Amino acid sequence: MNVLLSLAFVLCWSSGFIGAKLGAGSASAITVLMWRFLPLAVVLVAVAVVARGAWRGLTARDLTRQAVVGLLSQSGYLLSVYHAIQLGVSSGTTALIDGVQPLVAGALAGPLLGQYVSGRQWVGLVLGLSGVTVVTLADAAAGAGVPWWAYAVPLLGMFSLVAATFLDSRSRPRVAPPVSLTVHCATSAVLFSALAVGAGAAAPPAEGGFWLAVVWLVVLSTFGGYGLYWLLLKRSGVTAVNTLMFLMAPVTAVWGALMFGEPFGVRTALGLAVCLLAVVIVGRGEGGRDRSAAAARGTREDGRRRRSDSPEHARR
Repeated sequence: MNVLLSLAFVLCWSSGFIGAKLGAGSASAITVLMWRFLPLAVVLVAVAVVARGAWRGLTARDLTRQAVVGLLSQSGYLLSVYHAIQLGVSSGTTALIDGVQPLVAGALAGPLLGQYVSGRQWVGLVLGLSGVTVVTLADAAAGAGVPWWAYAVPLLGMFSLVAATFLDSRSRPRVAPPVSLTVHCATSAVLFSALAVGAGAAAPPAEGGFWLAVVWLVVLSTFGGYGLYWLLLKRSGVTAVNTLMFLMAPVTAVWGALMFGEPFGVRTALGLAVCLLAVVIVGRGEGGRDRSAAAARGTREDGRRRRSDSPEHARR
């Protein structure tokens, strides 16, 4: 089941880059982002008013934490990616910078969450970064004339998503995915609407391509990619889910080749193969760690049973 969910997640998350390109020809990024979230937030809030069961027991602190997670994971991440591309940073270079995310998440998962990364998983993580580099290296060389500080913008977005991931993972009690999605989208809708109105870019164009891009982004990117991200995070853990990010740049290249006729050469195919191998290695490392943890738990339980059955314990 997790394999199918992971496959759907990779396809849906990578579709966001395609949706952004679909809308880029008819409106500014901030306009696309506003209309991506505003109608969706209205629908989700209306559903929440009717189905209030999932909201019971949540405090103002829980909702505030989710609002912060939404600002980091949606608003901060998307705004930085779109802004970097507007500044001239290519999508390939942005994908390369985002490709560092699994390494950052893996390094922090141990001290922050107690989810330590095994040696095999570290090999997979580094291999995955190599695959992303193979796919995007040629594209990164085309960034002449871009100000040096522009490359820090997608880096901030990467850290923003990582911070949101750890903040949500440390949340207690756990918030149901429909609730978190509603809060995140409502928060992003407020922020992007304020930015669009302030920039005089709130009015949507009448072109059909713009609304096609909005529907694409809502259905595939938000419900599919974003929703599955948090679902898999709860089922598989930080390291396993973030490793799937290695596949985004190569899979986006496949999307671009199929939909826009963009070149898909030997280097891209090689990078995709390397990234797939990295995901397999990390996945096996995760399974081995789970088996070791289960064996350790079993050993401790056997020890407790032997102690409880011993004559000394019976006399006590």
